[in-house]
Amino acid sequence: MPDLPLLGAAMTVADLESLQDFCVPGALDQDWAPIAERARALLAGYQGRLGIHGPFWGLHIASADAEIRKVVARRMMQGLEVCDYLGATQMVIHSPYITWDYHNLDNFAGRVAYQNVIEHSHQTLEAVVKRAEEVGVTLVIENIMDKDPDIRATLAESFASSSVALSVDTGHAHYAFGSTGAPPVDYFVRRAGAALQHIHLQDADGYADRHWSIGEGTISWHAVFRALAELDSNPRLILELRDKDGILPSVAWLEARGLAC
Repeated sequence: MPDLPLLGAAMTVADLESLQDFCVPGALDQDWAPIAERARALLAGYQGRLGIHGPFWGLHIASADAEIRKVVARRMMQGLEVCDYLGATQMVIHSPYITWDYHNLDNFAGRVAYQNVIEHSHQTLEAVVKRAEEVGVTLVIENIMDKDPDIRATLAESFASSSVALSVDTGHAHYAFGSTGAPPVDYFVRRAGAALQHIHLQDADGYADRHWSIGEGTISWHAVFRALAELDSNPRLILELRDKDGILPSVAWLEARGLAC
C-alpha cells in the first residue's frame, strides 16, 4: 500500500445531506424504495465503492431455532435487495460468536459446539450467500463480541465463496481487548489477513462500544495502520462514528499523522 489508504464513512441518508438506514429496526417493514431513491440521488456522480450495513438488531445468524433462522434469512435477503437496487457491493453482517463461546465451545466433547455454530449459520445463510453471488455483493462478517480474532475466518472459509469475507470493527475489537482479554486491535487486523475486505473505524476506551471520533480514545492507530499496510486485500476503511460531525476531524487527525486521507 504505497499510497495513503482512502477513507469512507458510514452515514444515514439524512446525514448525507449535512447509509445506514436499512439496518434500523422496522426499516425493512415498510417501503424502503423512497429512501433508496433519495440515496441514489444524493450519490449521483459518486464513483467509489458503496456498501450498506445489513440488518442486525436481534438477528443472530446461528440461532438454534429453525423459525428464527427463517426470519434472519428473510431480513438478509431484504438487505441484498437494497444492495442490488443501490448498486452496493458489500453488506456488513454480524458475527454469531459471543464471549460465552470463547469460554464454552471447548466445554463439549470433540468440536460439536464449534460445528453447531457453523451448521446453523449455513442453514441461515445458504440461500443468502447464493443470492449475494448472483448480485455481486460480498457479505463481510464483522466482529461484535468476538474474543478470538480467528474464529470468524473459519466460519467465512466454510462457505467456500468469494461473496463471504471479513470485517473488523476497531471499537469492538478494542472493547474485547480491554474488557474480555482479547488481543489488541492490530492483531485482529493482521490475523484477518487476505480475507479482510472491510473495516469500521471508530475510537473507544476498551470498556464500551463508544464510536468516538478518531483520536478521542485509546486505540493505537499507528499499530492498526502498520498492520493494514501488510495487507493486499485493500479493505474499505469506513468511519463509523456516533457523531457524524466527527468524520472530517477524524480524517484530519489521521491525515496529519500520515496514516490515511
